[in-house]
Amino acid sequence: MRALQFTQYGPADLLHVAEVAEPHAGPGQIRIAVRASGVTPADAGLRSGRFGQRLPLPHVPGVDAAGVVDEVGEGVTGVSAGNEVFGMVDLARLGGANAEFAVLAAWAPRPAALSWEQIGGAAANVETATRALDVRDGATLLVAGAAGGVGTVAIQLAAARGAKVIGTAGPATQDFVAGLGATPVVYGEGLADRVGEVDAVLHCAGPVPDLVAIAGSPDRVVTIADLSGEHGIRLTHTAGGPGSDPQALHGLAIAAALAEQGSFTVPLAGVFPLAQGADAHRLSETGHAHGKIVLV
Repeated sequence: MRALQFTQYGPADLLHVAEVAEPHAGPGQIRIAVRASGVTPADAGLRSGRFGQRLPLPHVPGVDAAGVVDEVGEGVTGVSAGNEVFGMVDLARLGGANAEFAVLAAWAPRPAALSWEQIGGAAANVETATRALDVRDGATLLVAGAAGGVGTVAIQLAAARGAKVIGTAGPATQDFVAGLGATPVVYGEGLADRVGEVDAVLHCAGPVPDLVAIAGSPDRVVTIADLSGEHGIRLTHTAGGPGSDPQALHGLAIAAALAEQGSFTVPLAGVFPLAQGADAHRLSETGHAHGKIVLV
């Protein structure tokens, strides 16, 4: 099968499409013929070696995808060949989705309301936002970096829980953030005055110290982006494969249901053919992609 891969660590130019062996569904897994798959900042970090994690090479990146089921592993029920689904690979592998076929460890039926491109890039951001959010009806959540892939999803999921959401973004993306259901504010100096009191903060991008001051305590700030550990806030990350995490499965099902109701969408920052995977990684590395980056 054709897959995007890199054979050594370094810049995006090292990504290329190659013929690789097809994966097959193991127990508790399914395989899909991929229609679209996502690109995340973590993919670029792993490829560059910035995270310091050494993977078996060559490596096929990508952790989320959507497509048509063509293999069902032992012990799997409720899904069969020909079904349209979206989901995530086993995160212990840290990749494998940017290919013609991918093995998923967590999945949900594809909502017909979303295109293949939209749903192909949904699962990783839904899983991350679901894991990071701890807000309920009536709470006020500040999403810092609201225009990015996780931020756009977190706004919608939090609003669906009945939370009031405030989202930081640049001057040019205020209307974009408002369209997702958040009250937009411009990031930068004086942020605390513009935001006011909040119950919780989800940090997806930008400086951390101001956010701790706004929240009133580092315990009320959760980050997906600050790896330094310098500010006392909680870094959330997936500890194991999503197939063993009921929260991941629940989040995908909730997002699919909301999409069918017209209450959830996946803004796309860019759609690239598989052969232009390097361009997709370059866009991700700018840190200014408004929405999800997808390969088809």
